[in-house]
Amino acid sequence: MSSLPDAFGLERLRAAALRTWRDSPTRLTEDTNAERDLRAGGYRDRLLVELAQNAADAAALAGVPGQLRVTVADGELRVANTGAPLDDAGVAALASLRASAKPAGTVGRFGVGFAAVLAVTSEPRIVSRTGGVAFSAERTRTAAAAEDVPVLRLPWEPDAGEPPVPDGFDTEVRLPLTVPPGDVLAAITAEVPDLLLALPWLARVEVDGRTWSRSASGSDTGGLVTLSAPEGAAQWLTHAEHGVVWAVPVDVSLPRDTEGTVDGGMPVPRAEDVLHTPTPTDERLSLPARLFAPVPVEPSRRRVLTGEAARPVLAAAARAYPGLVRRVPAPNRQVMVPSAQFPMSEVDSELRDLVMAQLSEQDWIPAAAGGDVAGGRARVLPVDAPELVDLLADVIPGLVVACGHDAARSLDTVGASAIGVAEVVEALAGIDREPAWWHGLYDALLAAVDRRQFDPVELGALPVPLADGRTVPGPRGALLPDSALQESGLPEVAGLDVVGLHLVHPGAAHPLLERLGSHRGGPAELLEAPALREAVERSAEDAASGVDVGPLADAVLRLAREGDASGLGALALPARSGRRRADELVLPGAPVLDVFDPEAVGEDGALDVLDESVAESHDSTVLTGLGVLDSFALVVDDDPTGAEHDLPDESAWWEAAAPSRVYAVRDLDLVADDAWPAAVRLLAQRPETWRALTEPGGHTAWWLARFALFGGHAPMDWRMPGASGLAGLFDPVPDVGLAPEQLVAAGVRSALPDSSTMDSEEAADLCDRLADQDREVSLGLTLRVHRLLGEHRRSATGPVHLDPPDRVRTLDGAVADADDVAVLDRPWLLGAAPPARFVACAGGDDARAGSGDPDGTAASLLAEAFDLPLATAVLDVDVSSEGEFAPWTELPAVAEVAELLGAALPEGGVVVHERLTVAGADTGEAAVVVSWWCSGSAGIGDTGSVGGVLHAADTSDGLARAFAWAAGLWPRRWEIAALLDDPDPRTLLA
Repeated sequence: MSSLPDAFGLERLRAAALRTWRDSPTRLTEDTNAERDLRAGGYRDRLLVELAQNAADAAALAGVPGQLRVTVADGELRVANTGAPLDDAGVAALASLRASAKPAGTVGRFGVGFAAVLAVTSEPRIVSRTGGVAFSAERTRTAAAAEDVPVLRLPWEPDAGEPPVPDGFDTEVRLPLTVPPGDVLAAITAEVPDLLLALPWLARVEVDGRTWSRSASGSDTGGLVTLSAPEGAAQWLTHAEHGVVWAVPVDVSLPRDTEGTVDGGMPVPRAEDVLHTPTPTDERLSLPARLFAPVPVEPSRRRVLTGEAARPVLAAAARAYPGLVRRVPAPNRQVMVPSAQFPMSEVDSELRDLVMAQLSEQDWIPAAAGGDVAGGRARVLPVDAPELVDLLADVIPGLVVACGHDAARSLDTVGASAIGVAEVVEALAGIDREPAWWHGLYDALLAAVDRRQFDPVELGALPVPLADGRTVPGPRGALLPDSALQESGLPEVAGLDVVGLHLVHPGAAHPLLERLGSHRGGPAELLEAPALREAVERSAEDAASGVDVGPLADAVLRLAREGDASGLGALALPARSGRRRADELVLPGAPVLDVFDPEAVGEDGALDVLDESVAESHDSTVLTGLGVLDSFALVVDDDPTGAEHDLPDESAWWEAAAPSRVYAVRDLDLVADDAWPAAVRLLAQRPETWRALTEPGGHTAWWLARFALFGGHAPMDWRMPGASGLAGLFDPVPDVGLAPEQLVAAGVRSALPDSSTMDSEEAADLCDRLADQDREVSLGLTLRVHRLLGEHRRSATGPVHLDPPDRVRTLDGAVADADDVAVLDRPWLLGAAPPARFVACAGGDDARAGSGDPDGTAASLLAEAFDLPLATAVLDVDVSSEGEFAPWTELPAVAEVAELLGAALPEGGVVVHERLTVAGADTGEAAVVVSWWCSGSAGIGDTGSVGGVLHAADTSDGLARAFAWAAGLWPRRWEIAALLDDPDPRTLLA
C-alpha cells in the first residue's frame, strides 16, 4: 500500500460528490439510477471482460505483455494484473459514472465499465503498487444519509490492514462476493479464450490455478495466434489492417501435411459470431471470421452507433478482409466467402455487402497460372477436374485453381463467372502446344465426359494437332495413325500439303478423338481417305500446272506397301516424257509393250513408260496395284448404270449385250494390227484377263471378235478348222499360233451365233456371205442361217437395223435377185414351181419343214426380215383335176397306220385323185402333176383339222403327206409313207 493516507485525493473526490448531491438533491437519484442502468444493462455479465480490458490497457501502457490472475480467497474474488499501476486519473474515472480515464490506444482503462463488478459485489476494492481505493454501499448510505445510493460514486480509503498487491503483479481488484464463487469462476473460465484473442496485450490468464496463454507468429499485420489452455491449444489466423483485426479459427486436429492447412491446422469458418469492439457486442454477424474493429458503440457498449460514424470503420474492415483470406492457404480460401443467407443484423447486412464488393475487386482467389485474381475477373471451371484446370491455366485468363460445381456457386457471389465447355473449346482455338500437351488435355476431357460432366456434343470443335504441324478445329473425319502407319508412311504423309487431309499427330492420338468422330487406321485407311484420293485425282492436272506432286507420289507409294492402292490410278508418276497418271503408264520391259502400237506409247500416246528409276526403287506389285501396267488391265464394275467405262466401242456393246456387270480388259484398241496373236496369248496367261476374255456376253470377247486381226480379218470372219458345219459360209482361220480355245475365246466361229445375242451388224454380214456367189454354201446351212436371221428379228428388243438384202440364196443353192423370189411358207407349193423361185428356212420339231408353221413363225419372220412376200400370197395356182372326198375313218390303210403310231385320226378327210394336177398363172395355165395340195386356208387348227381342203394323189406318198399335215405329224411323213406301203410293225420298228 502507499504510505500516503490519501494517495489519490479520495477525500476531495468524496466531498465533491457529496456537495453535488446536497446542492442538487435530484443528482443523487440520477447517479443511483445511472449506476443501476449500467449494472443491469450494458455491463451485466461483463465482469471478466471489463477487468481483462483494464489489465490489457495496463500492459499496453507499460509496454510489456500482461498477465492476469483470478482467484477466490476469504469469500473474495481477486483479479490481479501486471502493467501500469493505479493512478489519480484512474481513481477519478472509477468514481465517475460518466467519465473514463483511458488514453488513446486503450480499450477500457477504468471507465464506466467497472460497474460490471456490481453484479457480484457491493464492496469492491482496488489495490495497486501506488495505493488503493475502496467502494462501499454501506459507507455511502451513511455519508449520504440515504438508503438508495450509487456504490461507485464515493471512493474510500482501504482499511489499514488491507493486504498488499501479490508478488509479481501491479494491481489487484478485490470483490467480496454476493454470489456463489463457483458460478463466478465458471463464467470467467468460459470467457478467457475469447478475451486472450481480443486483447493482444494480454499474454497470460490464470483462473483458480488453471492457466491460459497467448502466443503469436507472423508479423505486426497478423499471423497465427495460439491460445494454450488446460484442455489443449487453439489457433486463430489473424490479419490486422486499417485499424481492424480479422480472425478465423484453425482446426489443429488435422495432420500437418494436409493440403490447405495453416501451420498444421485447417481454417474453420465461423457460421455465426458477434462484432467485437474489441469486446463483444450484441451485433450478430454471419461472416466466416471474427471482426475486432473500433466501431463507435452506444454507452452500453452492446450496440453500434448507426449512421456515418460507423460506416468508415466498416468500410475499412471490408478492405482488410481479403488480407485475411490471402493468409488462408490457397485450397481453402473459397470457404472464406460469406455464405448466401439473410443478414443477422443491420450491421451484418452492411458489412457483408462491403466485404463482397472487396472480394470482387481485390486479388485473393488463387489463379491457375499463379498469383491471385479478383472475384470479378475470375473464371471458374464448374466441373471437378483439377488436371484440366492445370492444363488450361495459361489458356483461359483469370482461370482459378478452384473448380467444381460448389466452387462455381460459391465464387459466383463475388462476381466470378463459370466457363462452359463451349467457351473452353473456343479458348483452345488457335493456340500452339506440343502434341503431348494435347494428349493430356484429351485425358482430362475424356475423364470429364465419362463422369458426365461434359456433353461430348459440345466438344465437336475441339482443336486437333495434325502430323503436318497444323491444328484444325474438330476431330470428326480425322485419322488416328496406328502403329503400322507410323512405321510405314507417316513421315512422308505428315509433310503433305493436302487440303482436307487430317492425320492426327501420333503424340496426340487419343480415344476421346474416336468418341468425337475420328477413326483409327493405318496405311489402308489413309489410302481410303477422301482428301488423299481427291489430291491423287487432281495430281496429274496439278503437275501440268507446275505443282510439285512428288511428295504426294512418294507418300502414296510408301503407303501402298502396306495398304490397298486400288482406285488411285490417277496418281501422277514420273514417265519417260513427263508425269502421267499411274494407270496410263507401263512398267519398263513389260511384255505388253511388245503388243502395243508404238504410236500409242509415248508423249503423244494414250500410254507412256514409267521412269526406270521409279520402277527400280519400288516393288512391282505396289506399282501395278496403283494401275501401272505390266500386262493388260481390267475394268470391273459389278453394278454398272451405263456405257461409261471408256472401253472402245462400249456403247455399241452395251446396246447389244445390256450387261448386268462389266468385267473387261481395257486398252485393246492400242494393240498393233500385227500383234493380235501375241496379245491373245498375253490375255490367256493371266487368270483375270482370261476370265474377262471368256466372260459370257463380256465386252472383251465382243470387241476382239470384231476388231482384232488374224490374217488380216476379224476373228469372227473365220471359222475353226473343225467347224465343218460352217464350211462355205466362213473360211478356216489361218494358223496364227494360238490354241483352239484361245481362237474360240477371241471370236473365231465354231458354230452359228445365237439369235438372242447376234447384233444387226453380224446379221448383215451373214446376209452378205449368203449373197456371195463365189461361196459354195450347203442347202442345210443356208436353211439354218435363214431361220437364224428370222429368229434374230423376233428376239430383237428394239428396232432391227438390218437392211433387206438385194440378193438372196434360193433353194437350188443359187443366188438370185430378191425381187424374183418369195419365202416358201407352205410345203405343197414346191410341187407347182421350181426351187429357184423360193427362199426357205429350216423348221423346228414343232413345225412343218420348209414352212407350215400354223402360227406363222419361221417363214413369216424370214419374210419380214428380208422384206420378201410369202409364197402363198403370190403364187397363182390351184387344183385342176377331179377327185373323190374320203373321210379319214374310211381309209383303212390310214387308220391302221394311225393305230401303229398311236395317233388319233383327224376330223374331216381328203379328196383323193387318181392323178392330182394343179394349174394357174405361175404354171402357164399348164397342168402340173403334184402328189398333194391344200386349197383354201393354208393352215390347220389346234386339233389338227385342216382349215382348207386337202387333196392327195392316190399314192402312198400323196396320202402320207396329206395325213401327216392334217394330223400334226409332218416330221413323220416319210415314216407314214413307208407304213402305207407296208403296214407291218417291222417297218415301224426296223
